[in-house]
Amino acid sequence: MSTAIAMLRRQAGGIDPAIAAIAIIFALLAVLVPDQAKLSAIFTVKSLVSILPYLAASIGIAAYAAASGADNLIARAFQGHTAVMVTMAALIGALSPFCSCGVIPLIAALLAMGVPLAPVMAFWLASPIMDPSMFALTAGTLGLSFAIGKTVAAIGVGLLGGFGMWALMKLPVFENPLRPGIGDGGCGGSKVRAPKPVHWAFWDEEPRRETFVKNGLKNTLFLGKWLTLAFLLESLMLAYIPGDAIARVLGNDGPLTVLLATIVGIPAYLNGYAALPLVGGLIQQGMAPGVGMAFLIAGGVTSIPAAIAVFALARLPVFAAYVGFAITGALIAGLVYGAVV
Repeated sequence: MSTAIAMLRRQAGGIDPAIAAIAIIFALLAVLVPDQAKLSAIFTVKSLVSILPYLAASIGIAAYAAASGADNLIARAFQGHTAVMVTMAALIGALSPFCSCGVIPLIAALLAMGVPLAPVMAFWLASPIMDPSMFALTAGTLGLSFAIGKTVAAIGVGLLGGFGMWALMKLPVFENPLRPGIGDGGCGGSKVRAPKPVHWAFWDEEPRRETFVKNGLKNTLFLGKWLTLAFLLESLMLAYIPGDAIARVLGNDGPLTVLLATIVGIPAYLNGYAALPLVGGLIQQGMAPGVGMAFLIAGGVTSIPAAIAVFALARLPVFAAYVGFAITGALIAGLVYGAVV
């Protein structure tokens, strides 16, 4: 998804979409409803302060993984029997952070190297849903139980897609998953082609310390701007969307409601970190937790930016399987979480 956003940014002449959206919204509020502009600014600042410990934790985890090389551990998920690879790929995809190149070039490298499509699909589905940074921010915005539930759902969706793909791999349409000319893998692929040992005590090497600082600053800017936009939108949602309307439409965990959230999550979801406060606000207004879970799972995997990147990488049958497993997994996750909580 980050690759797709970067592409959109270049096409827009270098204007950052999140910062531009924040500026435009505040400008319109200042002109049309200045009182709401002040209230939204106060709400946004207070929300950012309240989540600051979780934000710091998520940034620190990601920077540590980059500086120590812990993300090289991903290579170990793709060795052994297919069933073992699928299970390990789902676990590592849900629990490990990745480099800024994103998951798409890494997937291209794995498939180009001949890694079976089943474990790749497991990793592909689980990785956008959860990682340590996302876990910290989810716990801060939606609570620890929701964060744990989303982690379990990420692993479950990965397992569903991996073992489901294993059952389908004998079909001729899945013999060549990549589109022609795709597959060098970029810097993400190098971690699989030539994995390096993890250097846990990164601070004793100057280049690793520099990596830690650069990664921390980069993620501070990235998370800061998207969370600012999210809290700004949440303030407007709380101000202008009647809570009883949310409760009427999304206030139960029934199959149709969860299915609606799953479908809506595809076009409405742009960034995983920005989505958390929005879902939190909707739950406060009456949305059922299972519905929020379905929205986050479906949106994280099949949002329009992510889907465009997957479509550009994989042949149509693989893309269709990816979307099908994602929607099915999101629907199951929403129903199960709604029944448990």
